[in-house]
Amino acid sequence: MARFFSRFRSRDKPQNRTAGSSFTFYMGGSSSGKHVNERSAMQMTAVYACVRILSEAVAGLPLHLYRYNDSGGKEKATDHPLYTLLHDEPNPEMSSFVFRETLMTHLLLYGNAYAQIVRNGKGEVIGLYPLMPSKMTVDRDDNGRLFYSYTHSNEEADTMRNETVILQPSDVLHIPGLGFDGLVGYSPIAMARNAIGMAIACEEYGARFFANNAAPSGVLEYPGTLKNPERIRDSWNAQYGGSANSHRVAVLEDGLHFTPISISPNEAQFLETRKFQLNEIARIFRIPPHMIGDLDKSSFSNIEQQSLEFVKYTLDPWVVRWEQSLFRSLFNADEKKQYFFKFNVEGLLRGDYQSRMNGYATARQNGWMSANDIRELENMDKIPAEEGGDLYLVNGNMIPILATQKSAGTEDENDGNEEVLELGDPGSERKRIGR
Repeated sequence: MARFFSRFRSRDKPQNRTAGSSFTFYMGGSSSGKHVNERSAMQMTAVYACVRILSEAVAGLPLHLYRYNDSGGKEKATDHPLYTLLHDEPNPEMSSFVFRETLMTHLLLYGNAYAQIVRNGKGEVIGLYPLMPSKMTVDRDDNGRLFYSYTHSNEEADTMRNETVILQPSDVLHIPGLGFDGLVGYSPIAMARNAIGMAIACEEYGARFFANNAAPSGVLEYPGTLKNPERIRDSWNAQYGGSANSHRVAVLEDGLHFTPISISPNEAQFLETRKFQLNEIARIFRIPPHMIGDLDKSSFSNIEQQSLEFVKYTLDPWVVRWEQSLFRSLFNADEKKQYFFKFNVEGLLRGDYQSRMNGYATARQNGWMSANDIRELENMDKIPAEEGGDLYLVNGNMIPILATQKSAGTEDENDGNEEVLELGDPGSERKRIGR
């Protein structure tokens, strides 16, 4: 086994460190003194909310497999095995929603999402299983070809315990995030660990503050010499420390005096600092603050626009990463000419009911949407084609500009004996009426 692995050498791959830095992302603490990794970051409510919003949004979008038809359009390829695999059930253990939610969570926390591609004897994809990014490394062999090395841990199946498996690129669905080499993405948590570490420190400070009766710490002063100061301190904490002992009346004997020494949270701008750190975390994931509960700068007039911007500038780039990675990893050369994956984000861009109806009316009257096109977007049953559900109609009082010019020329040639009138009623015809 050692001789087998000696054939491979590590490529110049990302080492979880920025250029010129002397510290790794996942090892050591942040500048605030708090250790930050993907698990501790998820204990922050803002990080948890941002990851949950994006992962559930991608998992909840309809994902369809399409093929190009002979007329130049597209149609759902429901007969292809990959349609059911991605739309309904990637493997017997999880639904499509759970599968995409899991991979999107990995992508947001680790910067990469991996899934093992299981194929049958014909080379057809029959299953997709998520893999933990923390156990995966991407390397090159002596010939420069990529390979994936995955290490199983003790909590996994007994048959694969403590083994390292070499996977070829054709066996791995890899969705990389933002990175420096185009192959491996960098963790947003690692890149912003100082900001997240400060948020963790602020949260812990607030928890300890309220655990101490929401009062600052201080000094017990005694005019004489104490023989056992630890006993007095422990007795004070037991009697008056903790939120359960708040507002208790302290009794001081023998000249003992309590003097607070810490500044108040207001003086330290504790609340403002916490709010700023929440916005910092929202900025990392490009989440509108109102989606994680900060409504200070949101109003009735702009909150809908912020939601649309979330779809266009936050969600859409992640969706494109998914679509192109699925296309690259799951199709062979011939299928890439016929098929493609597409997430449907139209439902998130529809706007309110009145805006949708006005848009549908314009599309219907100008002939580029039929009744069934509109009903499909509104998740309604289609009207049978024989009843006109697929007809594309235009307003009857609209005529080609060429016909109007021709009519004007005819009017000039009639020596004033006739005039051309165009009746405005829908479906009317141009008639010549003698004077």
